[in-house]
Parts: sequence; C-alpha cells; structure tokens
Amino acid sequence: MNQLMQSRARTAPSLDQLLVTDAMHPGVVTCPVETPLRDVAWMMSVYRIHAVVVYGEPGEKTPELWGVVSDLDLVEAASADDFEDRTAGQTAATPILMVEPTDMLAHAAQIMAENEVAHLIVIERSSGRPIGMLSTLDVAGRLGS
Repeated sequence: MNQLMQSRARTAPSLDQLLVTDAMHPGVVTCPVETPLRDVAWMMSVYRIHAVVVYGEPGEKTPELWGVVSDLDLVEAASADDFEDRTAGQTAATPILMVEPTDMLAHAAQIMAENEVAHLIVIERSSGRPIGMLSTLDVAGRLGS
C-alpha cells in the first residue's frame, strides 16, 4: 500500500462516526403507483438517479409511501414480456426501508446488508416525509473519503 493510501486509511472516519446526513443525497424523485415503468426509466435517465420513490394508491387524498423502483428493478423488468404494461406499483420493492438523517451511517449500512437493498429513503422525523435517499454508492463514497 503506498503512503497516500496508508494516510487516507488512518484519517477516514468509520461508519459508526458518521450520520446518514453526512452521506445522503437530499431530495427525492417520486411517482404515483400507476406510472408506466417506461416513464420511470425516463425519469431515472433524465435526472441521472438510480431509484424513484413510488407513492400512494390511485385516488388517495393523502398519498403514502409505497415502494422504491431501482435501476436493477428496471433491468429485471426489461427481461419480462410485459415491460410495456407494467407500472411502478407492480415493480416497486416493498416494504420501504427508511432511516432518519440523524441515524448512524453504520446502522443504515447494516439495514442495507441485512435486507439486500441498495437504497434507503431518508425521512424527516417529525413529518415522516421523505427528504432524501441513501444508496450503497453514497456509503462507498464515505468509506473511500
């Protein structure tokens, strides 16, 4: 290991020293459950994101979080014969896994590993409203900093 890598290894904080807010991406892109999967793919492409949060049931006055469609979900769905007929709600991973910005990053990483998911929704404690996303790439970025 060269000197620079040894120096970085000694100075990088561990995940149990960091909060979710230190790694998360603020803001979320959402869609209703009835959104065609092709439109979800378009959103991911345009916004250059890896997951879209799916909310509510058609006709609900107060939509609730429903699930998450990830880029991997899209790849798996693309191999199915019914891709053109599928919706976000039919494809979304449920139940939603959530963390708060003040949770320890080590805890969030543990949730991802135990549930074999690459994305967690970050919610505001008081309202339960989604305020951001945390991905495995975000965790990797903090591990490598």
